[in-house]
Amino acid sequence: MSVPEAVLTARNVSIEYEVDPPVKAVRDVSLTLNRGEILGLAGESGCGKTTLAYGMNRLLKAPALMTSGEITFHDRDGSDIDIVALESEGLRAFRWDKISMVFQGAMNSLNPVISVRAQIFDIFDTHRPGMSRKAKAERAEELLTLVGVDPARLTSFPHELSGGMRQRMMIAMALALDPQVMIMDEPTTALDVVVQRDIIREIMRLRERLGFAVIFITHDLPMLIEISDRIAVMLQGEIVEQGTAEEIYRSPQHEYTRKLLSSFPSLKGERGDFVRTGASIEEQVR
Repeated sequence: MSVPEAVLTARNVSIEYEVDPPVKAVRDVSLTLNRGEILGLAGESGCGKTTLAYGMNRLLKAPALMTSGEITFHDRDGSDIDIVALESEGLRAFRWDKISMVFQGAMNSLNPVISVRAQIFDIFDTHRPGMSRKAKAERAEELLTLVGVDPARLTSFPHELSGGMRQRMMIAMALALDPQVMIMDEPTTALDVVVQRDIIREIMRLRERLGFAVIFITHDLPMLIEISDRIAVMLQGEIVEQGTAEEIYRSPQHEYTRKLLSSFPSLKGERGDFVRTGASIEEQVR
């Protein structure tokens, strides 16, 4: 059995909001994301999940401040990049190229007065300035095909697209530069359950095809059990439990993890039976 190869590591990361009094949003968190895996980050709203994700991608804005810790990206060429030490131009080149992010509420992040084509082209204009217009057009069509959208939609404006289609567009844009890591912050929150399922299937298919690693952030622990390789459970800014999806499902060690699991009712039993029943993970979560 091969040893997992890390692509992103965070060591002893702490983040505060410098208000009065200061709020410690992330407390001494350490995580490792392995190449090609899906790492689920679970926890209730306000526990620090999104703040940690922003910190790992250097997207924090005042009054948020990373007060301690190390974040290292392990490139596929064998080099290590100290993300915390990156300066403005280096950071600009790093983002979207090495790590991309699909933000919470991302389907509303598209510019409403600019076509989908123009918004994808803007990525190439910024990060691949030498790219020809023909190459940009071919890559844009390829990206839409990847996420299951008709390339004819490149001429559409966001208001002409459904919520699920806008979300697929955001995923396509996050994939534009072939990143090695994609951080997805509640990517299906505003979608109905049928569209949610389609988007999740699409993410899984793309991960298998393209080989990028995913940090998938959500409060929905049963869904993470279904799709993740490993899961970290976050409470009040701390990681209280980590393990494989099977370990978290079969033998959760922390009381908070057990409460998260039992808070989702089974379709076949009483509320709270999620952990106690003998059905398979797939039967429970489906």
